[in-house]
Amino acid sequence: MKIATWNVNSVRTRLVQVTHWLQENQVDVLCLQETKVVDESFPRSSFTDLGYETYIYGQKSYNGVALISRSPLSEVSMSFGAILPESIVGDLDEQKRVITGVLDGVRVVNLYVPNGSAIDSDKYIYKLHWLKVLREYLQALLQQSSSLLVCGDFNIALEDIDIHDPKNRSKQVMATDAEREALRNVLSLGLSDAFRKFTQEGGNFSWWDYRTGAFRRNAGWRIDHHYVTPDLYEQAVSCTIDTTPRHLTQPSDHTPVVVEL
Repeated sequence: MKIATWNVNSVRTRLVQVTHWLQENQVDVLCLQETKVVDESFPRSSFTDLGYETYIYGQKSYNGVALISRSPLSEVSMSFGAILPESIVGDLDEQKRVITGVLDGVRVVNLYVPNGSAIDSDKYIYKLHWLKVLREYLQALLQQSSSLLVCGDFNIALEDIDIHDPKNRSKQVMATDAEREALRNVLSLGLSDAFRKFTQEGGNFSWWDYRTGAFRRNAGWRIDHHYVTPDLYEQAVSCTIDTTPRHLTQPSDHTPVVVEL
């Protein structure tokens, strides 16, 4: 089973790139983030024509997640509120960032974690709270299924090795101590980084700023991840970052990360 995660930064803008990549890389599930389109305007036919099922949870111009699956998924749900009570979720589901489904006994959770904007902003506080609720959400899912793969754009570089230049990283959103601690608290549920099972060296990134020729200089961050339960960690045979789409004209600023079980 191959599962890919990719923040496409508008599925309609990158539609040709995404469908071409799918034809070249016939993964079982493609998890998309930042689709930036309401459900009724999602380009379903472009994927169904390729033989894929589509499960979408979007909103206009912002956020949005989708599961593109070669086979039908079971137990599909969108939002924290599908699992957790409203008293815990509050208004977090106003932003469309969470979708999950089960394929062959593996529950795939596709996330678009908030960016946080700036340390002194309300969006940063929102991000930390969102991650706290995420832990409760995943804990509830683990009570239903022991095989869990959590992937997506986490907007967090967990280690210094995940940043091209970690100098002053403690003052940069996506690398502050509080964000890292919040993510480690999520991972303490028993989740491990599939990529680091196979690659320990630095210089491997999944996001590059559009500005300052960051991709050309490989001045990137690794913020797109696959985190898996112990059984899936043992089953993982590879986890790779495919930089090919980032070389294209007008690409997403992220590139796909693929895990094979």
